[in-house]
Amino acid sequence: MDKNTLVGFALIGAVIIGFGIYNRPSQEEMARAQHYQDSIQAVAQKQEEMRKQQEAAAKAQIIELDSTSQFFQASQGTEQFTVLENDLLQVTLTNKGGRVCKAMLKEYNDQQKQPLVLFDQQDASMNIGFDGKTENLMSGQMYFQATNVTDSTVTMRANAANGGYLDFTYKLLPNSYVVDFTVQAGGLQNFFPSSTKTMSIDWSQRARQMEKGYTFEQRYTALTYKPVDDSFDDLSETNNEKETLPTALDWIAFKNQYFSCVFIAEKSFENVTLESNLEQKGSGYMKNYQADMQAAFDPTGTQPSRFQFYFGPNHYKTLLATNKLTFENKDPELEDLVYLGWPIIRWINRWFTINLFDWLSGLGLGMGIVILLMTLIVKILVLPTTYKSFMSSAKMKALKPYIDKINEKYPKKEDALKKQQETMALYSQYGVSPMGGCLPMLIQMPVFMALFFFVPNAIEFRQQSFLWADDLSAYDDLIHWSTEIPLLGNHLSLFCLLFSAATIVNQMVMMKQQDTGANPQMKAMKWMMYIMPVMFFFIFNEYASGLSYYYFVSSIISIIIMWVMRRMTDEKKLLAQLEANKKNPSQMKKGGMGGMMAKLEALQKESERLQKERQERQSGNKKK
Repeated sequence: MDKNTLVGFALIGAVIIGFGIYNRPSQEEMARAQHYQDSIQAVAQKQEEMRKQQEAAAKAQIIELDSTSQFFQASQGTEQFTVLENDLLQVTLTNKGGRVCKAMLKEYNDQQKQPLVLFDQQDASMNIGFDGKTENLMSGQMYFQATNVTDSTVTMRANAANGGYLDFTYKLLPNSYVVDFTVQAGGLQNFFPSSTKTMSIDWSQRARQMEKGYTFEQRYTALTYKPVDDSFDDLSETNNEKETLPTALDWIAFKNQYFSCVFIAEKSFENVTLESNLEQKGSGYMKNYQADMQAAFDPTGTQPSRFQFYFGPNHYKTLLATNKLTFENKDPELEDLVYLGWPIIRWINRWFTINLFDWLSGLGLGMGIVILLMTLIVKILVLPTTYKSFMSSAKMKALKPYIDKINEKYPKKEDALKKQQETMALYSQYGVSPMGGCLPMLIQMPVFMALFFFVPNAIEFRQQSFLWADDLSAYDDLIHWSTEIPLLGNHLSLFCLLFSAATIVNQMVMMKQQDTGANPQMKAMKWMMYIMPVMFFFIFNEYASGLSYYYFVSSIISIIIMWVMRRMTDEKKLLAQLEANKKNPSQMKKGGMGGMMAKLEALQKESERLQKERQERQSGNKKK
């Protein structure tokens, strides 16, 4: 393995480390540092006080209607509940405000192995406001009457004194996680001014902690939204953020790592203000979400305002299928709730990784075996580039005695350009490319990074056990303690430890392929390659154990492949081949390598010529 290959590995490591550091919540890091513990508790206490103040303010706004109101009778009543359900979803509605107050997913469990509840009456609220001629209405002020009740439909009706009414109609679609929701007025033309075209909607929810690891789940828990005719965006996962958006939105999602509550509009949301605040670790919640918006409303009742809710898993193909159940005039692209990485990596995951995973998991195999087979298949697919990289390294090693002679010939720093030029000429003579080891590794990188993004976002790994890991979507804390240690937490992930150890062994095997000799730069590179796995341990200790297991298996397979390739490579025959290349340059050019090296050599000569001319001009100026 040559220097450029090592640089390639270093770049790959830097990207992975940078990604981990970038996604590591600064709030959580601060929480782990004892020095900042007191200030964080103060911030959390202040946030809790603000939340209580907001709740009190909201209750203060929902005052009883006086006797002059057309909806005075609707302000009197007793809270009652209506349940709609299909095979996948159960939603509970309250007549107080006519809203969904609870959503339960039947096919998923929480950490206590009970049916998973996304939210209940204490976690979420939705208040819809209407501006009338003489009074303003808020849905939270009124008790609705449940009519036309079936297992999957209900109409919540608020009656006015003049015979008019306001209907909230809900319909749970069969075999889906979608609830149709319409708002329609009847006989209220005189209640609303002719200028009324919109209604206001205040939607809030405290996102529950659904998974084992607070820190890891928080990386993927965010208030997400999709602007009209644009791709999705979200608020910060790691900090409090409030934003007023200048564009209309197709949908807003209160998203957890594996589940989402999505509110979709047929005619878009306007004048939207979104807010996301972190909840304190240990509170049982991840984020406090708030969305204030306006939506189209026809006071005559001719055109109902149509919306949809999605209460379900962030499962890629489920979301793709849900797109077909939404409004015909738009593609909501709900699948974007499953983050599959940067564009090229997302393409690999969408068309290769997901289909490969579905095929393997469809065979009835355990998730640990599925990860093993996926890793093996990926390794086989990239084997040609791995072999190319290995052979480039082997050739560089075979030419090392010649390189050492060039280094001895030009020991001075001022001769660096001559040394480099002669080295490039040597490579050209023997048909060896210094980039031959680096480029194949860079080509492999998107494939390996695809799994880095896929595993933490694949809900199929949730609560799936393998060996000692009881949940491949969370860390495996076989070793744990009570006190938080900065950068480490309160546990050791065994798969992460094995992954780091296997990576070190893998680096040792690769280093044997490259004799660093007395080159101080290569020795420094060697130590850096050993330090990187240690850094990986601190980064991945709270990551999904399935991801650490994948990297562990990948390292073991790499070690085996390297061992086999070394056993199959005869260095004497390789050197003889290089000598034959030197005697037959035309054979090298057929592969294009000689031409590329010739161009590099020409560039070196041109650089040397320009440097010589510059030195001569400087020398002439001094004489003058």
